[in-house]
Amino acid sequence: MIEISSLKKQYKEQVVLDIPELVIQRKTCFGLVGNNGAGKTTLFRTILDLIRPTSGKVLINGVDVAREESWKRFVGAYLDEHMLLTYLTPDEYFRVLGRLYGMSEADVLEHLAPFETFLNDEIIGKKKYLRDLSKGNIKKVGIVAALMGNPELILLDEPFENLDPSSQVHLKRLIGHFIDSGNKTFLISSHDLAHVTDLCDRIVLLEKGRILKDLQEKAGMVDELNAYFGT
Repeated sequence: MIEISSLKKQYKEQVVLDIPELVIQRKTCFGLVGNNGAGKTTLFRTILDLIRPTSGKVLINGVDVAREESWKRFVGAYLDEHMLLTYLTPDEYFRVLGRLYGMSEADVLEHLAPFETFLNDEIIGKKKYLRDLSKGNIKKVGIVAALMGNPELILLDEPFENLDPSSQVHLKRLIGHFIDSGNKTFLISSHDLAHVTDLCDRIVLLEKGRILKDLQEKAGMVDELNAYFGT
């Protein structure tokens, strides 16, 4: 699914990302953890071709993301609110995305139906602009939008941040359901070790742009991460 080779991002003398090789298989849930400034968001932005690396390349399904755009048809992502059209209401935003994906209004409503509890009757039909929503509700819109168009690969940066406890539980169940369906690949960056270790069958620990640990066994995963972070 994703092949990273000789990937480096450098600003003047500062190297913020240095990954010689990383392969992420399809139909898995891949977690990315690390302290602030570890390079997690930089890596996600590089995978999505939002940042061009200093050297190296990223392939998605064999396609170089910096040279072609065909990979965008099967990738969904939510990194932050800057990815949204915040001058629209959520209803308008979902309809606009639906048209881009060739979805009818009925298709859009069908897509939104499984997220009814997650959205908690606070977003749809409220006629509030996205920019006026709480940070948690903005994040909910971004996550639901990232799953439109039935993408094969979904990247979520800190999806649990700013969500209340009930919404975190609902989101974890939703992601777990998609993982169990067996036809999607998730990349999740999170500071929440409990959620990411529950969901992900592989976790990479990133620090100062480099991979320190690549944990691929559930047994001992929590202990290793807790030991590193001193929790």
